[in-house]
Amino acid sequence: MTDLLRQEIATSAHTIVVKVGTRVLTTDQGVLSEQQITQLGRQLAQLAAAGRRMVLVSSGAVGAGMSQLGLTQRPTDLAKLQAVAAVGQAKLIELYDRVLRDNGCHAAQVLLTAEDLDDRTRYLNIRNTLLSVLDFGAIPIINENDTVAVEELMLTFGDNDRLAARVTNLLRAPLLILLSDVQGLYNGSPELPESKLLSVVPKLDEEVMGFARDKKTGHSKGGMASKLEAARMVTSTGENMIIASGRQPDVLTRLLDGEDLGTLFLAQGKAVTPRKRWIGYSVQPRGELIVDDGAVKALGEKGKSLLPIGVTQVRGAFTKGDVVRVCNGQGQEIARGLTNYTSEEIGKILGKRSDQIEGILGHHPYDEIIHRDNLTVSRV
Repeated sequence: MTDLLRQEIATSAHTIVVKVGTRVLTTDQGVLSEQQITQLGRQLAQLAAAGRRMVLVSSGAVGAGMSQLGLTQRPTDLAKLQAVAAVGQAKLIELYDRVLRDNGCHAAQVLLTAEDLDDRTRYLNIRNTLLSVLDFGAIPIINENDTVAVEELMLTFGDNDRLAARVTNLLRAPLLILLSDVQGLYNGSPELPESKLLSVVPKLDEEVMGFARDKKTGHSKGGMASKLEAARMVTSTGENMIIASGRQPDVLTRLLDGEDLGTLFLAQGKAVTPRKRWIGYSVQPRGELIVDDGAVKALGEKGKSLLPIGVTQVRGAFTKGDVVRVCNGQGQEIARGLTNYTSEEIGKILGKRSDQIEGILGHHPYDEIIHRDNLTVSRV
C-alpha cells in the first residue's frame, strides 16, 4: 500500500544511498548469490535510468573471497582476512559491473578507510569524485578498504551501516536505505509473535534505542544497534532513512514508489551544513570533555558555545584544532567540536570563567573552548 509521507520523501530524494548487507547477498551456506546481485543491480540501473542518482555501499567482499578461495571458515588472522577481502572485492565488483552493463549502466569501485574522511581535504576530494561519477551516469559501489583498514589504529568505520551513514552525510543525500535480512525495526524480538514492526519512527528516543538492547544486560545486541546508530547520524543532519528487507522482490523500486515497507526514520530538524557534518560524523575524535548539566543545556537547547566554566574533566591528549567528543556526566556523547585549546591547557582552565584564562595560561586567544560554529550537537 502506498503511503503519502513515504511517497513525498521518495519523490524529493534526488540522491539515494543504498547499503546492502552480507546476509542479503549470500545464500544460507554463506556463498555469494549472483542472483541476488543481479536483482539488486537491475533495480539500481532502472532507477538511475529514471533520473535517480544512486550510490551503493556493499558488504560481501570477505564472503566473496571465501567462495573464490574455497574456504569454509572465515579467517581470524588479520592479514589473511584482509587478503581474502582483496580477492573477494575483485569478484564482487566484477559481478556488479557485469549486471549494470547488461542494464545500460556502469559501476565505479570506491574503497574508503575512516582516515580518508578524517582529513578535510581528502574528504572534499572524495565528495567531488563521487559527484563526478554520478554526473557520468555511473553508480559508485563503495566499501571499506579492508586490505588496509586496521582496527587497532582506529582507521575502520566499524561496519558498513555507519559507513553508509557517513557517505549519506558526505553527499547530503536526502535518503539512506539499509537493506537487511530483517523486515525493519520491531518493538521487541522479531522472533516473538507479540512483537510488531514499526512503520515510522518520528524520533530516536531512549525507548526506540532500547529495542536494540538485551533486556537483561542492557547492552546493545546484533546488527540493529549499528543500524539505529546510522539512523541517528542521518536523521540528526536532516535526512531520512529506511530499514527494509533486501530479500523482498523489487524492494528498491517499491520503496521509491512510496510503498509502506520496512521502517522509516524521519529527519530531525533542519539540514546541517557540510562542515558541521564533517566535524560531527566523519572525523575521528581525539579526546573527550565531560561537561556539567548547565553546559549540556546551553549546547543542546540554546545553541551556545562551550565555555571553560562548564567543563569538569578532560580525557585523552589532543592539540588545538582536533575534534573532541563532548559528554555529559553519565558519559553520553552530546556533541563534537573543534577545540580551541590543547588538552593540557583545558586541564588548567576547566571550571574557570573566561576572564580568568589569561591569568592562568598567560594568553587568552579565545573565550570559548569550542565555538558554536565549530560544534555539532548529537543529543539534546
